[in-house]
Amino acid sequence: MLQPVRRRTWSPRGQTPVQRAWDRHDRLSAIAVLTLSPARRLPSLYFQLLPHNACTDDMTWFLLQMHRHIRRKIILVWDRSSVHRSAAKFFEQQHPDWFQFEWLPAYAPDLNPTEQIWNHAKYSDLANFLPQDVTHLGEEVQQSFRDQQQSPRLLRSFFKHAGLDL
Repeated sequence: MLQPVRRRTWSPRGQTPVQRAWDRHDRLSAIAVLTLSPARRLPSLYFQLLPHNACTDDMTWFLLQMHRHIRRKIILVWDRSSVHRSAAKFFEQQHPDWFQFEWLPAYAPDLNPTEQIWNHAKYSDLANFLPQDVTHLGEEVQQSFRDQQQSPRLLRSFFKHAGLDL
């Protein structure tokens, strides 16, 4: 969202930092997948930003692109959101040999390593960030995700946080 995530910060004594924000509700949505190569155990991050709430068509398109890139069967571990369930139904009917779907327990974001992508972007890279508009927000979110892509150590920590040993 265009509203900043406020975090504690430092400033010189007597110079209290002030953020001027107004009630803005424009937003971006993101689709992201953390992958782990079975042979090399190398983590990777794939993502797509959207100017609207992600829907089944967006999720289906994203997974088609991912399958074209990876070119082998993918085991997807997903939460039980309606968008995920409907995309899984599509692939089980149309391309049953492309994906294997495994479901996380309901209401268990702590078991989902992908949640750490959002946390890192929101509370670390973009803390106290006040975008000018949605385009500016998109540029900064993309940069945060690209920085995360370049750090296998950080991506491994997301798996570790979810209690998954690599």
